[in-house]
Amino acid sequence: MPVEELIIRTPGAGLHEITAEVARAVEASAVQDGLCTVFIRHTSASLVVQENADPSARHDLDAFFRRLVPENDPHFTHTSEGPDDMPAHIKAALTATSIGIPVIGGRLVLGTWQGIYLFEHRARQHRRRVVVHVVG
Repeated sequence: MPVEELIIRTPGAGLHEITAEVARAVEASAVQDGLCTVFIRHTSASLVVQENADPSARHDLDAFFRRLVPENDPHFTHTSEGPDDMPAHIKAALTATSIGIPVIGGRLVLGTWQGIYLFEHRARQHRRRVVVHVVG
């Protein structure tokens, strides 16, 4: 069962496409038909499958989450790592830390306008670890 860990450097908050990196891991696995599981090893970032054609969709999604879970909420007690930390944990809880994508013919089965994104919820840059596990 092929497993690969990707190191993704994020420049800060927002959606960062990782489709190509995941596709390379699937190709390297030599699995023709099966399932690719992508898992992020963090609690302040997440994974989403989202439109990859029009950048405004990603911008709007990020802006929505910023409005939904704003920084400096007076109800937050977990504030030792900065004002963006607790909102990042909530955003990660509302999205996903793991996604599954079918593999057919050695390729990810994504829709025409779908891409795999690491959704960075922290303001500063990070080095994120993403595990890709392919079974078939």
